[in-house]
Amino acid sequence: MLTQNQDFDVVVVGAGHNGLVASTFLARAGLRVLIIEEKGTIGGAVRTERPFPKAPNLATSTGAYLLGVMPPEVIERTGAKIRLIRRNPHYFLPTTDHRYILFGSDQKAMKDQFFKFFSESDWKANEALTTEISQIREDLAPSWLDEPLSVTETAERYLRPELREVFVNLVTRPVEEYLQRFEFKSELLVAMYAVTDGFSGLSGSFGTPKTGMNFLVHNMCRLPGSDGTFMIVEGGMGAVTREFARLATEAGAEILTGKGVSKITVHQNHATGVVLEDGREIKAQVVLSNADPFRMQKLVGTQNLPMEFNTKVENWKRPGTTMKVNLALDRLPTFKCLPQNHGQHNATIHLLPDERGILQSIRQGFEKVQKGELADFPTIEWYIHTQADPSLRDSQGNHNSAFFVQWVPFELKGSTWEREEERYVQHLLNIADEFAPGFSKSVVDKFVLTPPKIESYFGMSHGHIHHVDNTFGMNERMPYKTPIEGLYSCSAGCHPAGSVIGAAGHNAAQAMMRDLGVRLRSTT
Repeated sequence: MLTQNQDFDVVVVGAGHNGLVASTFLARAGLRVLIIEEKGTIGGAVRTERPFPKAPNLATSTGAYLLGVMPPEVIERTGAKIRLIRRNPHYFLPTTDHRYILFGSDQKAMKDQFFKFFSESDWKANEALTTEISQIREDLAPSWLDEPLSVTETAERYLRPELREVFVNLVTRPVEEYLQRFEFKSELLVAMYAVTDGFSGLSGSFGTPKTGMNFLVHNMCRLPGSDGTFMIVEGGMGAVTREFARLATEAGAEILTGKGVSKITVHQNHATGVVLEDGREIKAQVVLSNADPFRMQKLVGTQNLPMEFNTKVENWKRPGTTMKVNLALDRLPTFKCLPQNHGQHNATIHLLPDERGILQSIRQGFEKVQKGELADFPTIEWYIHTQADPSLRDSQGNHNSAFFVQWVPFELKGSTWEREEERYVQHLLNIADEFAPGFSKSVVDKFVLTPPKIESYFGMSHGHIHHVDNTFGMNERMPYKTPIEGLYSCSAGCHPAGSVIGAAGHNAAQAMMRDLGVRLRSTT
């Protein structure tokens, strides 16, 4: 039990996945580690929950929903045991007519669909894109587990010479410029790649510089058996954070839940510990913040930070523009373009406007959201995980499902989310009905997370799922070592990016151990 005056070597603020990864390494180095979590449960936005009153035993990943860009080295070095399920197909692009594409390992079927429903040129463009991005992924991978460099330094150190200029252009320019290099004929395919990889989680659209950085982040999938795709975690995403919590506590770390931190104490520019919301003070040699940069700034106090650093943090501020609609279903949807089950329910299902004028439609949707208005047809990524992972289902056979909606306003002009949420969710269900007639009638219950709810439910400032926009990359992100001596950060706002990655936890722990002069103990 925690006592009033107990001291620790390290206090970790927040039990998200990065904080748990870092704590595992720090505790294995023989440091006394305390992890403090304000919520009643660990995991941050990486949880498996049962949020449906009308289907109380149906499990779902309420926040983060797939594992893809976590470096396999993080799993290997921690010794984590995480069961992964390959989605095959991994993308399903339906239309409201007869056309569709299932992106997966069945290359012959995929080629036939491209030729039949789109064009040979689109097939060749897709092959060229896949080949090039896999080469960039292979080259860039080591940089994710090292101190970040600038874009040009990263290109020089990690990228093969023939890809350096391509890499620099990709991560500094709008994503559509990169996609245009491959000469896709179908704007629907360009829109699919731009939306799901380039715009996901961002306050940005076509024409926004550095959306290519976000595209690259979402294509850094290197997990064994993934073939460059995101994977389902058996048991939901909470299995990831439960495993890292197990490893951290087995190494000797303590976890305190349901206790918020009100202040990070600083004396003569050195972090000395934290004060809990109940008034208890805990002293530590160093403090590691798993909270987002904006919350960390408040906990430290702007008066204790250099003006230059405060300005940098303020420059990162972006409103969250994504909405998560968790659903309980009594049956799987039947798609108009593909009524037979060919595995499409395992995939990311892309709901996009009709192809005619699609790029302009997406631009206009973002512009409306920037004005505080709701888009008529926001882009939707639709997930159903219970067919691939039956362990999540309940005894009634219900399925979990979710809409990941891009974009919605954080604040609504002339209205509130309390007034608009139910109506807008029904509007989204009506859109899904256009692709899968009758789908809305299968919905048993809903658990909706608007951007303000994401902020309050998961503790993410401004409801931003990546903490910091992934248009900020490499050394532009939150540094592991802050200007306060003994205060470090491992938030998703750090290098390499916001997502369920774990590299920030790994890298921050390595920096701390170097500074403290300690080494990792052997786990064998």
